[in-house]
Amino acid sequence: MTKPSVLAIGLDPAVVDLSVLPQFTPELVRSYIETQLEGLRTLGYDVESCLIDLGDTAEPVATAALLAKRYDCVVIGAGLREPPERLVLFEKILNLVHRLAPDAPICFNTNPADTAAAVQRWIRP
Repeated sequence: MTKPSVLAIGLDPAVVDLSVLPQFTPELVRSYIETQLEGLRTLGYDVESCLIDLGDTAEPVATAALLAKRYDCVVIGAGLREPPERLVLFEKILNLVHRLAPDAPICFNTNPADTAAAVQRWIRP
């Protein structure tokens, strides 16, 4: 039996302003994200990570990931929805997912720790 496939789209921690959270570093955030994705794999999902920047390459990188294979679910990280200055980028990514993976449910986490719960609301292994 094939594992349900999940694409996790989020911001690359290297481009996030972590000054409001001085206890975090890009490396720590990246490690935390990878731990959560590994948790999804342990639960029986085939997971791909797509980390994007805040600029010109965000759409092409997300497009390439969405075209790479068919996904059963796409989770969009909380960092793309907040702060309000990211609204246009969030809309662009959401519309890419809608156009390039029309059959995949879209889900949202509130932080990396609840990524599995977000995915499991829509698909089960």
